Amino acid sequence: MELLFLGTGSGVPSKERNVSSIALMMLQEANSIWLFDCGEATQHQILHTSIKPRKINKVFITHMHGDHIFGLPGLLSSRSFQGGEDELIIYGPKGIEEYVRTSLNLSGTHLTYPLSFVEISEGKILEDEGFIVYCKKLDHGIPSYGFRIEEKSKPGELQVDKLKSLGVSPGPIYSQIKENETTTLEDGRKINREDVIGPDKSGRHIVILGDTRSTEENEQFVQSADVLVHEATFNKASIELARNYFHSTTEQAASLANNSNVKKLVLTHISSRYQKQDLDQLLEEAQSIFPNTEIASDFFKIDVPSH
Repeated sequence: MELLFLGTGSGVPSKERNVSSIALMMLQEANSIWLFDCGEATQHQILHTSIKPRKINKVFITHMHGDHIFGLPGLLSSRSFQGGEDELIIYGPKGIEEYVRTSLNLSGTHLTYPLSFVEISEGKILEDEGFIVYCKKLDHGIPSYGFRIEEKSKPGELQVDKLKSLGVSPGPIYSQIKENETTTLEDGRKINREDVIGPDKSGRHIVILGDTRSTEENEQFVQSADVLVHEATFNKASIELARNYFHSTTEQAASLANNSNVKKLVLTHISSRYQKQDLDQLLEEAQSIFPNTEIASDFFKIDVPSH
């Protein structure tokens, strides 16, 4: 699993940062890519990456502000021209379906693939063979949500030495033992999987928050995440400004990570008032509270290794 940041700015695009969009690359795990927000020109950003739009089969929208959704109709249209045939599902707040369908209808856009929508509310919004996704309402001027992506635990490794000690030689029988609770050998003996397999491997947890004021109410939602992606629109001195505009500061994001047993914090949604020369100071503000912090830039990529 990898997180690829396609846009890391706030409000409007700048020369250094495009507006919000993050790709969760799960090509090995699920042969798919999930997109979180789709600000203006997201598809232009994708052109500079290895992402194939037809591999994007789920889009999660945190909220309806333009810097998070204005790129969506264009991306959906281009996906048709780029070989997209599989269904694409958009998860988002009330109004996302009306916005998208109106844009497509008025522009005479015809898609070559099925498009469906899930209007989100707090709680579990998705479960498949490998993942569960939860969402939580955040403190923003309009309904804004955070997403917690939990990879399901996987069976532990087969204990080959133990099988050999039982006189079970390597071969196809090993796969049978791992895939079935009980396997009967040719000599009639029964092997219980739980006796010859190691402990389950816990899955990875990623939390991506939409725009939000800082609040302790988010601690449980982000608890023990391998990676927390949090907005940091303002520096630590701009607490009042952040509150007035329903955003967070560098220190506030770092405090949430520090109080929630998070392993890594990645800051994004950086205001265009901060230029390259300001980034070291912003990073220092966060790292003074939570050392394992990074500030994302456009095309910043982070691997989320297995446990």
